[in-house]
Amino acid sequence: MSGPITRRDALLRTAALASASLLPAAPAFAAPSSKSARSADIDKALQAAVSGHEIPGIVAMAANEQSLLYEGAIGSRGAGSDAHMTTDTVFRIASMVKLLTSVAAMQLVERGRLKLDEPAGNVDPMLSSPRVLTGFDGKGAPQLREAHENLTLRNLLTHTSGYSYPLWDANVLRYIQFARGRKDKDLPRMPLMFEPGTKWAYGGSIDRVSRMIEIASGQGIDRYFRDNITGPLGMNDTGFTITEKQRARQARLHRRGGDGKLLAQPFEKLETPSSFSGGGGIYSSAPDYLRLLQALLNGGSLDGAKILKAETVAMMAVNQIGNLQAGVMKTTNPALSNDVDFFPGTRLRWGLGHMINADPVPGGRKAGSLTWAGLYNTYYWIDPATRVAGVVMMQILPFADRQALKVYREFEHGICGAVRRA
Repeated sequence: MSGPITRRDALLRTAALASASLLPAAPAFAAPSSKSARSADIDKALQAAVSGHEIPGIVAMAANEQSLLYEGAIGSRGAGSDAHMTTDTVFRIASMVKLLTSVAAMQLVERGRLKLDEPAGNVDPMLSSPRVLTGFDGKGAPQLREAHENLTLRNLLTHTSGYSYPLWDANVLRYIQFARGRKDKDLPRMPLMFEPGTKWAYGGSIDRVSRMIEIASGQGIDRYFRDNITGPLGMNDTGFTITEKQRARQARLHRRGGDGKLLAQPFEKLETPSSFSGGGGIYSSAPDYLRLLQALLNGGSLDGAKILKAETVAMMAVNQIGNLQAGVMKTTNPALSNDVDFFPGTRLRWGLGHMINADPVPGGRKAGSLTWAGLYNTYYWIDPATRVAGVVMMQILPFADRQALKVYREFEHGICGAVRRA
């Protein structure tokens, strides 16, 4: 098994080749204003899921780098609610903020304030001298050793750092349960689960990147986003807090019980935390997030706003982890997440911000497409080969909800089928 790609020259050559595809393309099929038969078929598939009470409501949109190809808002903002879904509905998108944080980090790489392959501890001393969990003794006490390698920004952006979430790693959960309430100063708040660069695991890596961005830029992550990404792109509904007016457009979270029925949950309190993290906890809307995706499709620019260089966007889309398998996770808490394997049998890799399917998805996206998701069943994908991006937003727990994934797949297949026919 080969290790992570680290040679700058090789990556830049690959990125240069990838950037050749970043040329404007004509719209793939008619925009929704024409209510073409193709968009009507997609409407029908989404409506069937709502009418069958599989999901309460959904907003789905797709575009190329220039034009909106489809938009649909089906169902209600909450089970039993009279408030209909609209395309400007506000959602909690959780880990889909990680793409914004990755973009922010690569902006600072472009500006020379961060470096992909230098020790991350040079920027954030909290990342110096990380320790690796090797197991537990007979009394359940964690056994730790110093890491042999320094953590790097590349490790963190690709989830090869060794940090893992308790939701998908039983050893992290066991460590936290042991360390909780203890005053043992020798125990790190969170150890690494493996030596940096040797495996892939989804975890709190991007939270650490968020802190590096704050240190390197001198701004809080919320302000940095506004000044450098969401503000320039006009993403006015994207942020860590929302107003009362935005709350009036917010979709309600639902939990699926063991009987398959959905129960609407109360809204979270409107409050302003003292700090934010670029790993989760953000709000957005489908049109807002689609603007970010369109900017990436367009080589880092949209409507006169430039957030990244084309070669940087291309590098983010290149596999950075060699032959390490990514994207498959086993839950420790079925109430929050099902087991995750979006593309069984498909080789999955990771770039600088996205998961990459190395093989084509039957009936859907091409090989080399980019994707990730949020805990409450919000999803996006970017297909550089067909020049199309899509976003799907629902508000359901657990994550990787089977009915939500079914709707997501039907939407993707509808868009990809229309593009092929066009």
